Amino acid sequence: MSKITERRSIRIYDPRVKISKDEMTEILEKATRAPSSMNMQPWRFIVIESDEAKEKLRPVLYGNVSQLETSAAMIVILNDLKKYEFAEKIYDKAVKAGVMPIEVREKQLRSISNMVNTVSADRLEKTGLIDGGLVAMQLMLIAKEYGYDTCSIGGFRHELLVKSLGLDDQRYKPVMIVSIGKKAEDGYRSVRLDINDITTWM
Repeated sequence: MSKITERRSIRIYDPRVKISKDEMTEILEKATRAPSSMNMQPWRFIVIESDEAKEKLRPVLYGNVSQLETSAAMIVILNDLKKYEFAEKIYDKAVKAGVMPIEVREKQLRSISNMVNTVSADRLEKTGLIDGGLVAMQLMLIAKEYGYDTCSIGGFRHELLVKSLGLDDQRYKPVMIVSIGKKAEDGYRSVRLDINDITTWM
């Protein structure tokens, strides 16, 4: 059976199971192979592992307490509205790796320079939500490949999350939280609408 169809939203984990920093790094690195607009990779991860750090999340969660208390980690995925500050670093790395011609680098940087002061925060936030959703889904599938389970969490006080972590809430906007760990329950099976219910062929 495919790992995709095996995935469940898990709400109770084995609290004895921890994930090493090296293994978590591997999972996150593979997750970031997800696509993003202009390859700007606006996602930022905050890996909440310690009991002390988890307590910072408790007041902003509407529920999901079992995930908070039992997971190996709660991964907060943020959208960086100042993603373009990393453009040169990303494109320089691409040129050095031989996957981007220097003239393409120059063209892309000129394009970014021309639009960076005109693109609205609203547009940056909306595109970042799309990119963040892509990396979150990839993260959950990669975690399953590593033998871990996850749950995507959107039920939290979005306006308070970033400040609760001591970060700039004008720069960073929340996408979602993903709990990760070894399941202590199987989770619920779910069904999907038939493709004919949701697809129009033209």
